[in-house]
Amino acid sequence: AVASLLLGLYAFTLPKCPPLGRGRKKNLAEELGLNAFRLFKSTKMALFFIFAMLLGGALQLTNAYGDTFLHDFAGKPEYKDILAVRYPAIIMSVSQISETLFILTIPFFLKRFGIKKVMLMSMVAWIFRFGLFGIGNPAAGLWMIILSCIIYGMAFDFFNISGSLFVETQCTPEIRASAQGLFMMMTNGFGAFLGSRISGIVIDKYFTLANGEFDWKGIWFSFAGYALVVAVLFAILFRHKHVKEASGDKNIAVQPG
Repeated sequence: AVASLLLGLYAFTLPKCPPLGRGRKKNLAEELGLNAFRLFKSTKMALFFIFAMLLGGALQLTNAYGDTFLHDFAGKPEYKDILAVRYPAIIMSVSQISETLFILTIPFFLKRFGIKKVMLMSMVAWIFRFGLFGIGNPAAGLWMIILSCIIYGMAFDFFNISGSLFVETQCTPEIRASAQGLFMMMTNGFGAFLGSRISGIVIDKYFTLANGEFDWKGIWFSFAGYALVVAVLFAILFRHKHVKEASGDKNIAVQPG
């Protein structure tokens, strides 16, 4: 609370940044930021937002079930006293550390490979994230769970952060803020909601045993299969021509295909 208060006070010291287009009359759609939806007129951007929503669902899967997965091992005598089971938050925090480190690599990967390949890397990372959870355990297989947490950094950053940077390059300055809001709505809004609802229904119907326990191997492998399908469809459907930048160019942007 104190840190939030200090950050709030610090915000008042930042330079003024008036909105673009100030001084001219705006229509209701512009006032509400709805003009960003015109990006859906572009097939490329429409597909991008749809796949962003699908990846937002993958993010919700790992957020919703990661801790629960490790906690469930506490019910098995051979695992209940293991550190990873008693304090799963410590293991899962590796994901946040990895996320912080992978952010530093984004400019390099975007400039070298472009948004399509970077997002494909994210999707492949989600496959390994879920797959390693499926074959790992808190004892001999702990290294797989830790590796899964490390891979999470790439899975998250290479679609969430890179996607945000891509949106920045694909729209005019006056709708950039609204476009970023649209991107977040597709990932953390629709994607998170659908991922949570649909995964809950699927797990209850297909991966909950008669005694109430979860078939975690089946759950994680089905999630990995989902990420694989999304990756294949993205590779086939999304069209974007990446143009490598000159070394002196400051922009991370890629040219529209």
